[in-house]
Amino acid sequence: MADRGYATAVTRRHLRERGIKAVIPEKRDSIVARRRKGSKGGRLPVFDAQAYKGRNVVKRAFALAKQWRGLVTRYDKLAVVYRGAVILCAVLTWLKV
Repeated sequence: MADRGYATAVTRRHLRERGIKAVIPEKRDSIVARRRKGSKGGRLPVFDAQAYKGRNVVKRAFALAKQWRGLVTRYDKLAVVYRGAVILCAVLTWLKV
């Protein structure tokens, strides 16, 4: 899943070659250009709006985790301490929601 910035034909072809279903909305200017070309504009790329909405949930979860400066910058030297911070962040986020 990606945002409109990755809605190029090259990216879609790359994903298709690897058997990955692309969930990328089409850019507005691409829609206009395709409609202007008429029948020669090609077909509309497949877009699953429901799956794309799930992307928003993941993006917001990462945004909440990024508020913890220690997690983002990895100041902790030991992996155990870092893991503890990740768990603490997850628990507090879960309790807040």
